[in-house]
Amino acid sequence: MNRHVFDSLEMTGIRKSFPGVIANDDISFSIHSGEVVGLLGENGAGKSTLMNILYGLIQPDEGEIRLNQSPVNFASPRDARRHGIGMVHQHFMLIPTHTVAENIALSLDDAPFFDPVSVINDRLDVCSRAYGIHVDPKAFVWQLSAGERQRIEIVKALLGNARLLLLDEPTSVMTPDEINEFIGVLRAMTAAGIGIVFITHKLEEILSVASRITVLRKGRLAGTVRPASKDTNRSGDTAVHDGKNMETSSGHDEVDKAALARLMVGRELEQIIPGKSPPEDDILFEVENLTVMDDRGRTAVKNVGFTIRRGEILGVAGVSGNGQRELIESLAGMRSPESGTARLADRVLPLDAGARAIFESGVAHIPEERMRFGTVANMSIQENIILKAGHRAPFSRRGIISFSAAANRTTEIVNEYRVAATSIVAPMKNLSGGNIQKVIVGRELADHPALVLAAHPTYGVDIGAAEGIRSHLRECRDAGGAVFLVSEELEELFELADRIAVMESGRIVGIVDPRTSSFGEVGMMMAGAHIPGRAISSGDKP
Repeated sequence: MNRHVFDSLEMTGIRKSFPGVIANDDISFSIHSGEVVGLLGENGAGKSTLMNILYGLIQPDEGEIRLNQSPVNFASPRDARRHGIGMVHQHFMLIPTHTVAENIALSLDDAPFFDPVSVINDRLDVCSRAYGIHVDPKAFVWQLSAGERQRIEIVKALLGNARLLLLDEPTSVMTPDEINEFIGVLRAMTAAGIGIVFITHKLEEILSVASRITVLRKGRLAGTVRPASKDTNRSGDTAVHDGKNMETSSGHDEVDKAALARLMVGRELEQIIPGKSPPEDDILFEVENLTVMDDRGRTAVKNVGFTIRRGEILGVAGVSGNGQRELIESLAGMRSPESGTARLADRVLPLDAGARAIFESGVAHIPEERMRFGTVANMSIQENIILKAGHRAPFSRRGIISFSAAANRTTEIVNEYRVAATSIVAPMKNLSGGNIQKVIVGRELADHPALVLAAHPTYGVDIGAAEGIRSHLRECRDAGGAVFLVSEELEELFELADRIAVMESGRIVGIVDPRTSSFGEVGMMMAGAHIPGRAISSGDKP
């Protein structure tokens, strides 16, 4: 890490447009060594575009980049890396059929041609001791959870000798404990003089770690502020921009979560209205004695049983890798269980018959990995909207697709969910991650399913979009449906769920009422601690 010297970087007057949209409009941004600068904005606000310009993935139409006071132009990511800039992307840049060590070797310019894996293993050991990020070098990427894959991306950047690190939603798939550990890693890196640009939608995180926060809205600079009770930067000033003019005032701005949210979305967010408690005996969905294996042939879900009442959201909390992924994939028809049954409104779900059979039974699925399981990147938004239902009315009659019906449904979803897209026939891969998630959620909820299997539904979306997605899930509940919500964000579970089941080591170890429980209690259960009055046997149905 000593071969690069980083003191400061400035981007001035950056402008970038694509057909039909201006992604960045006269944006200026700066960062110094040893500083964490937060970058916030709604999905499609231009954050990723700005960072992709800095990393050499795309070229700006106008503007200047100065590294250590000298003008630079990064022609490619390799060029940026040679100048000590590393990037952790929002979407994983990994080859699923390769091992962890092989993926890391492919990312490093100085990996030896012969037997690179042995050298990578040594470097991983050094990185593990230095930063406390542990990965299994022999594991295949396709076997890993989303959280484990994100750790690999972070390790790749650390081993690339970066002195300026661009992190695009690095904690979206991390558990609370993993996030706390990662924040410790960030502080260790800044203490060593590394500059960090932190793109996130989690306002609490950015308020806790950033010295300054730059907010983008609709491609323009909405403001640069400083969190309350933060040390001043090296100039001792706090800059507050309105997108055109700049005011500089000494001291601290009292910027809290609510103020940041308003700056991001340009409006007040709606207040949460709790739903009505469902009838105690009106069971809509029931699972009994479900056992599921993981990709390595180990038992991931162990004799699990639970019920969800009509008009209820059942949340599932747990540290990543405790069976949540395998549980929801088995219920969605993506992974055949070893044993067990599921019933929806007194009908047995054909868990061994595949995803389409489950979908036809009235079950919607918002998958954990939207790019891997939720969409086809090269297809248009319209094609993705009818991807699961294109074989039936109103999208198909006598085997012929009705493109007018598909266009109508797509337009409705794009408008209702405020998807930022140039056209309904634009390729899905052209959308930001959050807008892709909006399309998936809109598609899955459009036909008012009886049961919604939602795995991390607000992962990687901004606070405004998350508010909308949660509102739609509540609407499903209030209309008499059932929602099975898997999330690693305790705040989301406490906000949405009527009850929270805690998974640990493949079992449901307890159920809590979020109205009478605390984050600490659920966190202890996630870690395997016994809470009196909360434990249940594996076969009980909460």
